[in-house]
Amino acid sequence: MNTWLVKSEPGSWSFADHLAKGVERWDGVRNHQAAAHLKAMRLGDRAFFYHSVQEKRIVGLLEVVGEAYPDPTDPTGRFVCVDFKAVASVPRPVTLAEIKADPRLAHLALLKQSRLSVVPIDAEAWAVLCRMTGADHAAA
Repeated sequence: MNTWLVKSEPGSWSFADHLAKGVERWDGVRNHQAAAHLKAMRLGDRAFFYHSVQEKRIVGLLEVVGEAYPDPTDPTGRFVCVDFKAVASVPRPVTLAEIKADPRLAHLALLKQSRLSVVPIDAEAWAVLCRMTGADHAAA
């Protein structure tokens, strides 16, 4: 299983929105590297849901329930989306400042390529972030 982090502006699509919907597609990605990450996602993969812009914090957990398919919001037909199921809010949201302060997380694309909306999270960093958020990483 691979693990990821996906970002959204809470004013456009929040974790509360996703929880209310249950399962929803993650669309609108127009960066080729982020799209490649969407294409690499497999059923059962987990992702942190990160509120970007003003909040800048991990707020929830998602699970991939539909692998990459053409994004219906892309008129060019070049980009893909995936379907995510909302799993749960994290017990304790973790801010970008907290992530930056932990040297074990300094290598993350979240920090090195901050404009990417979809980034991989390696197993060690996933475990660290799960402990920070209070999420059960054994279930991930």
